[in-house]
Amino acid sequence: MNVAGFIFLLSLHLGVFQIGYGRNASTRPAVVNIGAMFNFDSIIGRVAKIAIDEALKDVNSNSSILKGTKLSVTLQDTNCNGFLGMVEALRYMATDVVAIIGPQCSVVAPIISHVASELRFPLLSFAATDPTLSSLQFPFFVRTAQSDLYQMTAVADIIDHYGWKEVIAIFIDDDWGRNGVSALNDKLAERRCKISYKVGIQPDSSVTQGAIMDILVKVALMQSRIVVLHLNQIVGFKVFSVANHLGMMGNGYVWIATDWLSLVLDSESPLPSETMDKIQGVLTLRQHTPDSDRKRAFFARWNRITGGSPQLNAYGLYAYDTVWLLANSLDAFFNQGGVLSFSNDSRISSMAGSALHLEAMSIFDDGVLLLKNILLSDFVGLTGPLKFNSDRSLILPAYDIINVIGTGIRQIGYWSNYSGLSTVSPETLYTRPQNRSSANQKLYSVIWPGETLSKPRGWVFPNNGKLLRIGVPNRVSYKEFVSQIRGTDMFKGFCIDVFTAAVNLLPYAVPYKFISFGDGRKNPSYTELVNKITAGEFDAVVGDIAIVTNRTRIVDFTQPYVSSGLVIVARLEKERSGAWAFLQPFSRRMWIVTGSFFLIVGIVVWILEHRINDEFRGPPKQQVITILWFSFSTMFFAHRENTMSTLGCLVLLLWLFVVLIINSSYTASLTSILTVEHLSSPIKGIQSLAATNEPIGYQEGSFAERYLSEELNISRSRLVSLGSPEAYALALKRGPGNGGVAAVVDERPYVELFLSSQCTFKVVG
Repeated sequence: MNVAGFIFLLSLHLGVFQIGYGRNASTRPAVVNIGAMFNFDSIIGRVAKIAIDEALKDVNSNSSILKGTKLSVTLQDTNCNGFLGMVEALRYMATDVVAIIGPQCSVVAPIISHVASELRFPLLSFAATDPTLSSLQFPFFVRTAQSDLYQMTAVADIIDHYGWKEVIAIFIDDDWGRNGVSALNDKLAERRCKISYKVGIQPDSSVTQGAIMDILVKVALMQSRIVVLHLNQIVGFKVFSVANHLGMMGNGYVWIATDWLSLVLDSESPLPSETMDKIQGVLTLRQHTPDSDRKRAFFARWNRITGGSPQLNAYGLYAYDTVWLLANSLDAFFNQGGVLSFSNDSRISSMAGSALHLEAMSIFDDGVLLLKNILLSDFVGLTGPLKFNSDRSLILPAYDIINVIGTGIRQIGYWSNYSGLSTVSPETLYTRPQNRSSANQKLYSVIWPGETLSKPRGWVFPNNGKLLRIGVPNRVSYKEFVSQIRGTDMFKGFCIDVFTAAVNLLPYAVPYKFISFGDGRKNPSYTELVNKITAGEFDAVVGDIAIVTNRTRIVDFTQPYVSSGLVIVARLEKERSGAWAFLQPFSRRMWIVTGSFFLIVGIVVWILEHRINDEFRGPPKQQVITILWFSFSTMFFAHRENTMSTLGCLVLLLWLFVVLIINSSYTASLTSILTVEHLSSPIKGIQSLAATNEPIGYQEGSFAERYLSEELNISRSRLVSLGSPEAYALALKRGPGNGGVAAVVDERPYVELFLSSQCTFKVVG
């Protein structure tokens, strides 16, 4: 009876279990089913398949993990097709898998992520890098590689490091391509850069070279020469082939490819020489995996297994680590009492009986617990630390920066989210304080397209942009400053040289065209020229335009690059020396003062000496003669009388010192008068010029006319317009009495140029 009762209760228990909705397994099952979805025929897929098999062997042969439970992986080829991916994911759900490794393609991941969220099984993708997949919309999607958000941050840092401001983005026109470029645009905006032009290419590999050529022709018309390629390898190499045909792989261009190019270079090296020739000078990124003994050992093991074909790449390492990540998470899951329990979804059960057999799909009851253990993982794999941050992204993202040179590649540095660009490995930087200063951002030298070491400027003047209308005065005088080249619409001169030099220093293109202002027969009015800006006829004006108060009220000026101000130019008259030239060193007043002092000194000495000195005594007539003789003989230090009093000696000593100074000054002035030709002008300054009624010259078109008439109240009838330096010289030589002018008032730069060839005139006042 006891045996019969036990059998009855056991049968009843099994029957109830089968009638209910759940299908339970033991706490530590013998086998755990997981799925893997990727494109078997892709570069990533061929490597991932082998890497996953090797990881399964290592996990199942390791007794310290899962403790007797074996992992079983079912592989499905989705061919990066969203529909096939969804179908394969639904087929997995009928086999009670607890997790799926994959999908490989970012375009498939969102579709399968919706299924995973509904049925509560984790997706562990080692290759879907779309940055939007990290959002809360897909809670069961876990990325075991680096997000493109960090790759685009690295690209933005490279662009900012070299001082470029605008880039062109060419991308695959699907969710992965669009979202990657959107992330790049955001990161560039943070650095005050931007994508000036972006264009998508259809994701179908059958895109024709003609379609690509149409795109690149438009790119060649743009001002930016920095091109970022976010493509797959098939389309990417077609773009390089067409760009090489169009001559866009030469000097001046910069090509930055995301990690699709480094993936090909790592997996299929060496590439054919004709292919390498088309990508010379290109920069690309590669997901950084730190060097370690385990990694080197795995590479050696890989070569023994595969014979070097296919070659191992970073995504293969991430695929290997993903299996270990899942195994460690399952071990922790079982240690916490988790069971492989599945139940039917009531919403799906209501559709029972349909031809789709949706009722076969079940919910993983403890899927949330397994997901939690996955996100709490913390171990070191072949790719480095596998630990997730609060955004469910791997910590310490880093990339290698590679330059394609010759028949191979050269690593020029690293990028890490910790310290930015550096020539030192990220692992070394992690041991130092974080430093993102611009002075600490370094890369090795790059061989750019065209085999040049000089950093490309990054832009050219576009052929399809709106040209700024730059007004330029068409001068007929002082053409050294600005003038139009006869028979052309081009200009030359000092002002034009300054403008073009300034434009060439800008980190972006400024397309412009010069527009002549003036009839070419006389100098145009610069005030009218400036007013053309406010009227909208010109966007700017370049020329020898003085910064005047009334002009600054309506336009902005650059900093002045030549000396400014009005000066007076007058004719110099030669001072002739004659028979009375010896009197010219001193003025009349000076002669009178000097003679008076001679008499005064003689009288003072006589007063001090005549009482005690016999030489200063005698009849009055003799004493007057003595005073005069003594006074004037001291001029030549020829006085015969001796002074006996102390005060007399002191006065004589001081006077002789004064006489010495007078003699020296007189001698020097007379020598100058007799040996050097002297030129002078009766005009001493603007006040003396304004006080006369003589005519005054000014340059035609200059603001000097308004200044003289309105500010100095000089009658306009006195003002004479002069159109050239030759007219200046002729009018000044004639003088006011012969139809000329007394002086010319003009701006200092013109006067300095005028005086460089005219020596008979000078600036006065």
